[in-house]
Amino acid sequence: MLALLALATGFGQLLKRQANTSLDADVVRLFHLRLRTWWLMCSVLAAMFLVGRTATVIMFGGIAFWALREFVTLTPTRPGDHRSLFWVFFILTPMQFVLVNFEVYEMYSVVIPVYGFLFIPARAAFAGDSKRFLERAAKIQYGLTVCVYCLSYAPALLSLDFDPEKIRPGLVWDRSQNARLLFYFVLIVQMGDVLQYFWGKLLGQRVIAPAINASRTWEGFFGGAASATLLGAALYWFTPFEPWEAAALSLLITVTGFAGGMTMSAIKRDRGVRDYGTLVTGHGGVLDRIDSICFAAPVFFHAVNLFFARP
Repeated sequence: MLALLALATGFGQLLKRQANTSLDADVVRLFHLRLRTWWLMCSVLAAMFLVGRTATVIMFGGIAFWALREFVTLTPTRPGDHRSLFWVFFILTPMQFVLVNFEVYEMYSVVIPVYGFLFIPARAAFAGDSKRFLERAAKIQYGLTVCVYCLSYAPALLSLDFDPEKIRPGLVWDRSQNARLLFYFVLIVQMGDVLQYFWGKLLGQRVIAPAINASRTWEGFFGGAASATLLGAALYWFTPFEPWEAAALSLLITVTGFAGGMTMSAIKRDRGVRDYGTLVTGHGGVLDRIDSICFAAPVFFHAVNLFFARP
């Protein structure tokens, strides 16, 4: 990854020095911004993996907290929701990642979608404010589900126990290597986004939903999904999967991540904004960068857990 990033950075500097390049200046600028973001993401992930599993879970918990903050800020609430939001931010969110860290699957798989789902509207009802009650409760529940619950399945990959009979023959894989699986997952999802953007700019003609995202085209979707699938298959040696299994899982999370990007774009268009925040220069907020990861994480976790983990 460091070698690829260094190569891409050198290529970007070469493009920047070409004053008469035929490429759009905005495309070159966005390329540099994406590279900067990739350097940051890879550096943070590498640092957390070196420090240990708990640090990685805490990092994802912090990302989830910030993403949820961006979502709630974008979808204004009323004073009657403030106590519900206190529970959401300071009880349910940290509880979810504590349970993930201690590998209590029976709890972290149900706390938010069952108990949180029931508690949030009940707590808001006790505030006595019925104005747009259903809309307010639904916004908080959806933000908590996507930003916290779904994202928590990314660090949950570190707790999987693989069945030696279900993984690549002759491979010895233990929990200490699960960090590679998490890195692989983040890499494929993010590369799927980048490759969809690349193919969309290169060949894009038919926009999927102009009112939602004018840059998402069918050519970009199919080109990006195919490219990310081939990349995932080529990197099978980094995982416990056979090449065809790595390809199938890569296709699954690439398509799911694309659906996540479209869904979160629809919410932004509904609110009349371009980005969820301004934390990442040139890329909007944290949620703008992890929307595809949020959707793909639970799908990837359950697929791997179902077909490759111990019963």
